[in-house]
Amino acid sequence: MHFLDQAKIFIKSGDGGPGAVSFRREKYIEYGGPDGGNGGKGGDIVFEAVAGLNTLIDFRYTQHFKAKRGTPGAGRDRTGAGGPDLVIQVPIGTQILDDDEERSLLADLTKEGERIVFLRGGDGGRGNASYKTSTNRAPRQHGPGWPGEEMWVWLRLKLLADAGLVGLPNAGKSTFINAVTNAQAKVGAYAFTTLRPQLGVVSHKGHEFVIADIPGLIEGAAEGAGVGDRFLGHIERCRVLLHLVDANDEDVATSYRIVRDELEAYGADLIDKPVIVALNKTDTLDDELIAALSSELAEESGHPVMALSGASGAGVPAVLDKLLEAIGHPEPGEDESDEAAGWSPV
Repeated sequence: MHFLDQAKIFIKSGDGGPGAVSFRREKYIEYGGPDGGNGGKGGDIVFEAVAGLNTLIDFRYTQHFKAKRGTPGAGRDRTGAGGPDLVIQVPIGTQILDDDEERSLLADLTKEGERIVFLRGGDGGRGNASYKTSTNRAPRQHGPGWPGEEMWVWLRLKLLADAGLVGLPNAGKSTFINAVTNAQAKVGAYAFTTLRPQLGVVSHKGHEFVIADIPGLIEGAAEGAGVGDRFLGHIERCRVLLHLVDANDEDVATSYRIVRDELEAYGADLIDKPVIVALNKTDTLDDELIAALSSELAEESGHPVMALSGASGAGVPAVLDKLLEAIGHPEPGEDESDEAAGWSPV
């Protein structure tokens, strides 16, 4: 399935049904009077966040959504049926933006099952029975029904993940996520092997968390270089960033700084998120060189540096321990049941 994280769609709620013009005509009832019922309300446009979706690709092929109108009223004071609501299912983490220059945020669906009535259907028109007065005993006017609302909106998907992977192209992010999850991300010995975000679920020491891998950043990504910074929105909601630096780069400090500068240029407080710095692809280096590169990287980043190899698995468990700690799970080895056992409702 292709990945699409933004789409423009047209939505329109249903029009209200027209009221009826009717008069009661029955044998032996000389003055039946008006009995036209009101029209039914038009259907609402409802957005619902559902599990199992992680792309907006369906909205590339279906871009117009219109709810049905209400049913017209009828004689014998019968109100028309309301039009059914049109429920548009979107992935969890979908934002709804106005189609203006500022792309104003209108709604943000971040929880499974969250629903929002986005456009309300038009009210039904009045039947002639409702126009009856003491001086107008046989009205023939009726309401045509109120029109529904319509607008163009943008849908933008920001994946929900606990941890996010950042780094230059070929920093080994895809290899790492394949080693700790079943994401099956494509791995290649060339830049920009990853062209779309990847999500994977990590199971480690009895805990699970979601990790996101985004395409690599290069210098000038904020100005559109490479694949640009478009996919950085998918790690805005992450609690912690894992910054991987290729140990085979000519200058690991410069590699680290390039990515940090692009995060700062993007904004959205990404630069302020907790970060774990790791030196990747250390399986081909000796301990002395690893120590020297780690020291150089620590001096540049101001964070302790962890050494690992996504290919061989060396150092990966320790990195996962750090991620669990940063995400907020109990310390590795800590028994959650011990804490829960101390509470009693009596």
